[in-house]
This record gives sequence, C-alpha cells and structure tokens, in this order.
Amino acid sequence: MYERFYGLRERPFSLTPDPAYLYPSRVHKEALSHLRYGIEGHAGFIVITGEIGCGKTTMLQTVLRSLDKKTSIARLMNTMLDARELLQAIMLDFGLEPRPDATKPYLVRELARFLVEQRNSGRLSLLVIDEAQNLSVSALEEVRMLSNLETEKSKLIHIVLVGQPNLRDMLARPELEQLRQRVTVSYHLEPLTSDDTHAYINHRLKHASSGAPLTFSRPVTDVIHQYSRGVARMINVISDAVLLYGYGADKHAIDVRLTREVLAELGLADSADTTADEAASELPELPLRADAIPATLEQLTRELPLTAPAPAAFSPPPMQAAPAAAPQPQPRQAAPLSVAPQPFVTPQPRMAVPPPTTAAPPARIVVAPPTHYVLADPKPRSGFIDWWTRVRRAAFGTPRPAPES
Repeated sequence: MYERFYGLRERPFSLTPDPAYLYPSRVHKEALSHLRYGIEGHAGFIVITGEIGCGKTTMLQTVLRSLDKKTSIARLMNTMLDARELLQAIMLDFGLEPRPDATKPYLVRELARFLVEQRNSGRLSLLVIDEAQNLSVSALEEVRMLSNLETEKSKLIHIVLVGQPNLRDMLARPELEQLRQRVTVSYHLEPLTSDDTHAYINHRLKHASSGAPLTFSRPVTDVIHQYSRGVARMINVISDAVLLYGYGADKHAIDVRLTREVLAELGLADSADTTADEAASELPELPLRADAIPATLEQLTRELPLTAPAPAAFSPPPMQAAPAAAPQPQPRQAAPLSVAPQPFVTPQPRMAVPPPTTAAPPARIVVAPPTHYVLADPKPRSGFIDWWTRVRRAAFGTPRPAPES
C-alpha cells in the first residue's frame, strides 16, 4: 500500500522470517557462530534460547540455508506431541512413511536404519526442533534416546533445540540431568540495544528501497526502542504501522509526533505522551562547556553583577560644640533645723555572716507559743487547797493571769 509512496520494492518490516533481512548485530553474530560451530563440529546437542520475537527463527533459517546438499534436515515446528507422536513426526519430516499401527520399537528401528544409510552415503542427519519449550519431559527423554544412535566414532544424528527462555528452566530439572550433560553448545539471544535498533530499522529500509532509502531519525528509533524493548518482532510491528500512518497522513518524513500517535493507536502508549516529550526530543542539543559552570559559590557570587551600588564606608559625623546651658533657677534654702544632741552610743561589732550555700536551704526555726497556766479559780476552795496554793506560790512564784479570750 505504501511501497510506491516511499520508494520501496517491498514491505521492509514483514513478520515473515526472511533471512535476507537479517541484521548482523553483535548478539546475532555470536548466535550464528555458536550454531555453525555446533553443526560443523558434529556436536551432540545445541541449545539456542531467546525472548519471544527476538529473531531466533530468522537466524535459524539463515544457517539452514547456508548448509550444503549433503545434509538431511528434519525440522519440527509443532511440538505439542507426546513421545510416540514425536517419533512419527521426525520420520515424516525425514521423508519416511511410518505405518500408523506400528509400535514404538518398530519406529525406532526404522529411523535407525535410515540414519545408518545416510551415514554410509556420506550425508549428515540434522534434527531441528523449534519451540522446544513445549515438549514434555517424556518427549525430551525420547529425543535424548535418539542421540544414543551412534557409531564407534560419531553420532548418527545431531539435534538442535530452539526455544524460549523457559527451555533453560526445563533442562535444569533433575530428571533431565542426562540430557543436560549432553548439551555441548548453548547460547541465549539478548534483545537489541538502542544503537542496534536504530541500525536494524534503517538496514531493513535500505534493503527494501528501490532508490534513495528512507531513514528514521535517531529520536524516532529511540521511541520505537523504548516501547518495543528491543524485540525484533515488535520493532517490525511498530515500524510497519508508522509507514502506513505516514502514508495516510501524506508525510514523506517520519517524526516523533507521528510515531507517538501510532503507538497510542496500537495501545502501546498514552496519547498524552505526544506533548512535552516529543517537543523536548526535537529540540537541538546545546553543548555545555565545563568551564562555564562556576566551581564554588564564592566564584558564582563574584561573577554575578551587583544590582545595587555597594554602600560607602561609614564615617561618623563631625562633633559640634554643645550649646551653653541656660541658667537654672536655684532652689530655696530651707531654714536650719535645731537637733537636740544625742548620747554617744558605742557601736557593736558586726558578726560575720557566712554566705548562704545552695546545697540545702536553711532550716526554719519554729517557736512554739508560750504556755499560760491559769491557777486562779473563781470558785471557793477548801482549806487544804488554800494551803497548797500558798506553798506553790512560795516555791515557784505567782503565775501570770490567763489572757482574755
């Protein structure tokens, strides 16, 4: 739909795994090297894992396409099979016709006979199982048993397992210890970096271009990388939609605003993201010199211009002579008082009072009021009492009269 508008021979971001569009990033180069080494070195088991849509199938087809005609390849794509169905599927892909009512031992014997014939004719037998994470434990054990088909010097069949990261978790289970020990080559594909995403998109545009290639700017590819997380399949989905929307909007140049609108339509981003972020991304970056930044607060204060003049030094005003005081009225002289002479009293020496201490407050002296004895009785007394009163007065004196209440 948009090929002629952008000068393209074909759609550059098709989801079909085409080896012609394989971008040789660092991780893909390493994965290809591991895969080729395992096949050409006649390794036992080769395990390649990676995230969904990271390009495992494209890389695998690239390797299989480079093999010579002396290699017999059986490739399984549907792995939701049990152990017996797996044997039948392998035989069918090698070109054999197993009988539907054949037992499992019969199937194994027919497959072994075919592998021996291939070896005697100088051909290599290669079994590639894609989506291997869907295999059951019993099916994986059946695959391991196939690796026991060997001669005195080499294996009759070489097996490549390709799957998602949970394939590694499955192979780490204790019941698959024997299979794990036979894995000689293993590699995990990582997602693309932001630099690889930029090169990957423009690599596919250049390969599909019929003239001057269309290019995506770095801000556009950074936005695509942010929402695709570096997964090749998601990069293809977003880039293809961007070209389609750009064709509908009659835009020959792809910008950040259009890319974010496409992400919002795909449900990958909010439409509100097309405001401040895209404006900031399209602004030119100004170089910042390190020497333009003041090192200290003192330098910053010294370089800033003062908005008000500095105050002059303080000088006290000149002293003036005080004015002459006005004459004050003199108070009247009081008449002298005549004071009678007082007798001379010898002064008593003062007692030294020690300074109060703060350790404890001075004790208070409580003086009890004097006790008054009332001995007079207004009632008439007898003679004995009068006699005893006289004796007591003679001995102790006459007591004071009681105070009136």
